Amino acid sequence: MQNLIKVVSVVGPTASGKTALSVKLAEAFNGEIISADSMQIYKGMQIATAKPTEKEMDGVPHHLIDFLPADETYSVARFTKDASDCIKKIISCGKLPFIVGGTGLYVDSLLNNIKFSEESRDEKICDELKQLYYTEGIEKLLSVLSKFDPDSAERLKEERNPKRIIRAIEFYKTTGKTITEQNKTSLSEKSPYSPIKIGLNFKDREKLYDRINKRVDLMIKDGLLEEAQQVLNSDLSFTSVKAIGYKELAPYFSGTQTLDECVYKLKQETRRYAKRQITWFKRDKDIKWFYIDEYNSDEELYNDAFSVIKRGLS
Repeated sequence: MQNLIKVVSVVGPTASGKTALSVKLAEAFNGEIISADSMQIYKGMQIATAKPTEKEMDGVPHHLIDFLPADETYSVARFTKDASDCIKKIISCGKLPFIVGGTGLYVDSLLNNIKFSEESRDEKICDELKQLYYTEGIEKLLSVLSKFDPDSAERLKEERNPKRIIRAIEFYKTTGKTITEQNKTSLSEKSPYSPIKIGLNFKDREKLYDRINKRVDLMIKDGLLEEAQQVLNSDLSFTSVKAIGYKELAPYFSGTQTLDECVYKLKQETRRYAKRQITWFKRDKDIKWFYIDEYNSDEELYNDAFSVIKRGLS
C-alpha cells in the first residue's frame, strides 16, 4: 500500500460546485487539478461546458482543459494516458493530483487502471455504424449490440452514448471479443493509485435542478447564443458534437423554434445529464458523499471535505 500514489477525486453532477470546492482544496493541499470532463478539453467551447475561468482557477494549475480543436475526436483511452502522464508530472513536483469532473467513465477508467485497446480499428465499420445511428437512432445500435454483448448493451442503455456503443460493436466485429470480456481482462492489472474520493450532490434533487436552470439562464446572459452559433458553424468531431448547449439551440438559429423553446430543451437535457451522472457515480461505494443542501455555508462543506482528505493522506 505504501507504493500506491495518493490522488484526490472530486466528482458529481453538473452545477454541483465541483470547481469552486476543488480549487480551494487544491490550494490547501498544494495540489494541481486534472480535469475529467470530456467536453472542457475543446477550444472555443467555453460557456456551454462551464469551463473554469482564470479567475475561478485562482492560480491553481489546471490540466487537460482547452487544449484540443473541436474537430478532433478524443477517447477514454487517450484520457487515461494523458491523465496518467499529468499525475506523474504533478507528483514529481511534490504536489497532490486532484481529478475533478463529471465524466464518470474517465474518472473510473483512470483510477481503476482500465486499459482500452486502440488497435484493430476499422474505419469502414465505424463509418457504417455512424450512418446507422444517424438514420435509425440509438435504439438500433443497442439492438445490434445486444445480440452478442447483452451485458454492455444493458450497461450503455442508460448512458445513451452513441460513440461508446459504436466502439463496442466495432471492437467485437474486429477482434471477435466483446467489450465486456476486454474490460474483465483489463482489470487484471492493479491500479497504481490510492484515491480519496469525494462526491457532491443534493438530498433534494429539485435544488440541483434549480441550480441547473439558473446556470443556463446565466450562460445565455454571458453570450452562449454567440458561442453556439460559432461552434455550430465550425467542423465538429463525433465526440465534440455531443456537447450539451449547442445542438439544443440549433432550431432557434434555423428559425424552426423560439428561443424560449430551445432554452427549455437545453435545461431539460442538462437535468437529464445530471441524473445520468448521479446514477453512474452512485455505483461507487468508496465515494464519500457531501450533500450541499445539508450545509449552512460553503465554509462548513470545505471544512468537512478538508478533514476527509487529511485523514486519507495520513
